[in-house]
Amino acid sequence: MVKKLKTRLLRSRIRRLEDRIYYLESFLPIYLESLEKKRDQRLRRLHDKHKRILLPLEIKALTDREYQEYMTRERINALKEKYRLKERALLHRFSKKNQDDLKDRKLKDLKSELERTIDDLQEKYARQSRNLSIDDQVRLYHTKRNELNTSFEKRKKEVDHHVKVAYEKEESKRKKQIKTLNQKLQEAQDDLKSLIENNASLDLKEDLSELDILKIKNLTMMFGGLKAVNDLSFSVKKGEVFGLIGPNGAGKTTVFNCITQFYKPNAGNMYYRNRNQEVIDLNDYAVHNVIRQGIVRTFQNVELILELSVIDNMLIGSHSAYKTNFFAHLVHNRRLKREERIERAKATKILTDLNLFAYRDAYPIGLPYGILKKIELARTLMTNPNLIILDEPAAGLNDAETKELAKTIKKIQKDYDATIFLVEHDMQLVMDICDTICAINFGKKIAIGTPSEVKGNKAVQEAYLGGE
Repeated sequence: MVKKLKTRLLRSRIRRLEDRIYYLESFLPIYLESLEKKRDQRLRRLHDKHKRILLPLEIKALTDREYQEYMTRERINALKEKYRLKERALLHRFSKKNQDDLKDRKLKDLKSELERTIDDLQEKYARQSRNLSIDDQVRLYHTKRNELNTSFEKRKKEVDHHVKVAYEKEESKRKKQIKTLNQKLQEAQDDLKSLIENNASLDLKEDLSELDILKIKNLTMMFGGLKAVNDLSFSVKKGEVFGLIGPNGAGKTTVFNCITQFYKPNAGNMYYRNRNQEVIDLNDYAVHNVIRQGIVRTFQNVELILELSVIDNMLIGSHSAYKTNFFAHLVHNRRLKREERIERAKATKILTDLNLFAYRDAYPIGLPYGILKKIELARTLMTNPNLIILDEPAAGLNDAETKELAKTIKKIQKDYDATIFLVEHDMQLVMDICDTICAINFGKKIAIGTPSEVKGNKAVQEAYLGGE
């Protein structure tokens, strides 16, 4: 009992240390981004200030004709709008009166008044004198512009240096913290390893080889008198794409539900190597705690929230990864805001990697079904999974979308160092992307091996492919 309590406390400590290290490592790019944003705001304000200083000099450096056109253009447009409103009021006043001659005379007078006003305005600015000649004004403008450009470049270097110094200071501080936490994490992991090795009841490594991440052993699941899964055994190697195939009603989804503890099996064990390289029996975990061990799944139907944008759907996928507590969420403190920025940046990176960034702010309603499937697959990566379980990911997709999905799955396997375990009826997809395939029928295993071996198996051909 004492050893089990120590084991639980060590696991909790390891998880907290890992969360803290992840937070510190992820915050550095966010901090740099905030510094660069502040720098850009300062430089933009300085640039706008310089533009306001240069604008009067630039106007005075125009030729006589350009100066006159510039000074009168806006005022003439304002006058025209003013007289247009007067004309409209005049037409409205005479709309129900039989006084066309008076209306035409009034409109003519109004037009003449507008033309006189515009002529007076143009003449006024044509007569307006300048203190300096145009050449002097041009020379003054260029001199001032050069001075301001030099000042701007000097200020830009100062701000860039400030950003660099501030980031290096923060980076040095964070690295020291990360180094200390890594030492504590290593000590906690060594203590846990030693405790497990000294406790035979907790040592399950003999049931799972070093190359395997998951082992199903004598799994049986019954619904009343029906055996949906019947004494099923197989193992999944770390880093591979593993396919589970079989006809409808063979028990494939039931196997997934047992692994993720939606169903508690009647018999059998499911050994899994978690993030800490610790071998656990999934039967000992509640359904809501399985995800903390690095296992995540999708369902046959698209389970996106249609009222939220794609990026918000991605953030929902990371709800179990938040390190802040209930109080932080209640008051929305600084640490929570930082964590939200980290998760948002992570979601944006995943969408970019999977060529989904264009849909970042779109809503799922109206998007192609193939894109929705890819978004749901991208959402699984928000929890940093070791094992991704896909339940018929190609269901409802056309040939082009299925090929694109296959590329996405292989990219996730390679770039995110994830093991993929899938159920699929599209045999072309299964044969193309799977490293190992297990075929079942009526809940029993009938074949396992490489795609070519399973494809050539007579039992598979008879049960699933219809024989020769």
